[in-house]
Amino acid sequence: MRHSRWFLAGVTVLVTAPAASAQAPADSLAVHWNAGAADCKVNPPAPLETHAIGAGTYILRESLCATYEAPFMYLLIGSDTAMLIDDGDVADSAQVPLVRTVLSLLPAAGSSRLPLLVVHTHRHLDHRAGDAQFVSVPNVEVVGYDTASVRRFYHFTDWPNGVAQIDLGGRTVDVIPTPGHNETHVSFYDRNTTLFFSGDFLLPGRLLIDNTDAERASAKRVAAFVRDRPVRAVLGGHIELDTAGATYSWGSHYHPGEHVLAMTKADLLALPVATAAFNGFYGRSGPFLMINSIRVLIAEAIALFAVLVALIAAVIVVVRRRRAARGLPVTGVQPPPPTV
Repeated sequence: MRHSRWFLAGVTVLVTAPAASAQAPADSLAVHWNAGAADCKVNPPAPLETHAIGAGTYILRESLCATYEAPFMYLLIGSDTAMLIDDGDVADSAQVPLVRTVLSLLPAAGSSRLPLLVVHTHRHLDHRAGDAQFVSVPNVEVVGYDTASVRRFYHFTDWPNGVAQIDLGGRTVDVIPTPGHNETHVSFYDRNTTLFFSGDFLLPGRLLIDNTDAERASAKRVAAFVRDRPVRAVLGGHIELDTAGATYSWGSHYHPGEHVLAMTKADLLALPVATAAFNGFYGRSGPFLMINSIRVLIAEAIALFAVLVALIAAVIVVVRRRRAARGLPVTGVQPPPPTV
């Protein structure tokens, strides 16, 4: 989220946890992830956590000390191909051994490992910086993250309408366009596990919306898609809430008492009503905190400019008063000498 959220460091508010997060599900999704550290130089946690949530399905997370974004990634393994959804915020494999970890989880396919497809929920750097770890690895395809590449790879002919499919071999994954947070955003639905991978479109934290109309359309599109389908859980790209529903300070490397990751189908179904009530700037609707990051950035820039103008005006007033007290022209221009 760094691309659109770096300026929100001061936006730390108490929010009600999304409906999905009121209780941790009583299954393998109720994971207590490492909380990071108040001082990452002292006993830092492992840079990458991996958790299996069923045969051939893994959640990976980069440590809060490796990157305050602490993004989640998801590995789905079919009989013919494996797919990694997002590859995190760290390009250096020595810092975060993502490529080595992912390859170690892939089953053998003859004399090599199963082919790997690396896809992205959207183009923000904290979800694709890890591309650098995979680009030269044999039997790995990294899908482009720009809109044209997304449309071309998934064969979307009427973006953002339609649903695409990826066949991993005995495992079909639906791809649903969900722009709003970012114009390139897509979400994934795994038919085998009925897990919905929502990236930054929906997560337990701030919902950053760059395009309100696109977000509303995506919310309706997703609600229609899942209405008659089972959804075991909705798994997003980050966790930003503690168990009390308060947001962590932006840029924090320490998340004590962190909220569970999983959200629910009910949250997806509630999103159209929430986005319809969004004022396009900043607000709450039910359990959702929604922020138009671009407009907030503009407002903060205007406020900063106003403060600077006020400071300059105050300095000018002080300088003029001091010059007047000394009998000097307040404009700083010396009067012409008297004429004879």
